[in-house]
Amino acid sequence: MSNFNRRTFFKVSAGTIIGLTAGGISLSALAAEQLKLDDPLAAAMKYTHKSEVEGQNCANCNLVQGEDGQKWRPCAIFPGKLVASEGWCAAWVKKVAA
Repeated sequence: MSNFNRRTFFKVSAGTIIGLTAGGISLSALAAEQLKLDDPLAAAMKYTHKSEVEGQNCANCNLVQGEDGQKWRPCAIFPGKLVASEGWCAAWVKKVAA
């Protein structure tokens, strides 16, 4: 194998690994779906897409993940599902100030 072929091989290999990794991250982000109200866990936790409890919603809950400002975000209570930032459930815990 000449140096040119070896370099080409490593470039292609590195590009493939990076592409598969980035693609896997993108696919896992797309795989999360919005939590449905008829989901058994959502029903058990009294989840709703629009909070009726003043001052409490998923956006200011300590269990919600993701970036502030997103309409739908992951939550530790509902793995693989996204909750509405305006939503609420019985597991709500006040977000700890950073």
